[in-house]
Amino acid sequence: VFGKSHLLVERSSGFPALLDKAPFLLPGEDASIRPKLIQWFEANKLRPRIVGEFDDSALVKAFGQAGAGFFVAPTAIVEHVCEQYKVTAIGRIDAVQEHLYAITTERRLTHPAIVAISKAAREDVFSSVKP
Repeated sequence: VFGKSHLLVERSSGFPALLDKAPFLLPGEDASIRPKLIQWFEANKLRPRIVGEFDDSALVKAFGQAGAGFFVAPTAIVEHVCEQYKVTAIGRIDAVQEHLYAITTERRLTHPAIVAISKAAREDVFSSVKP
C-alpha cells in the first residue's frame, strides 16, 4: 500500500488501521486482486473511503502521486513506485497476491527474447520478493 506523506500525517494509527475511513484508490472491477483486497478490508474491519476506481494501473499511480488517496501496487516494484511517483510504501498486504503467467505453445522456452525476459523476472524482479 502506497500513499503521499501528507495522508500519513492525517492518520494517527499504524498500518493497517490507518486505512479505515482513509481515501483509497481501488483497482477496477476487472482487476484480479480487487475481490481479495475487499475481502482483506472486511477481514480487518476496515472501511476505506473509496474515492476512485481505476482499470489502468498507471492512472491509479498518477492519482496516488497527486495525493488523492492510498493505493496498492505489487511488492516487486516497490522501489520503482516510490521513486517514480514520489510516494511512501506504508504497508504490505501478504494476503493479497497477484499471479502472473507466461503462456507458450511449446513445452520449454526457446525464443531468445522470452528466455531473457523470464530470466530477468526470476533473477532481478522476483528474487528479492518473499512469498
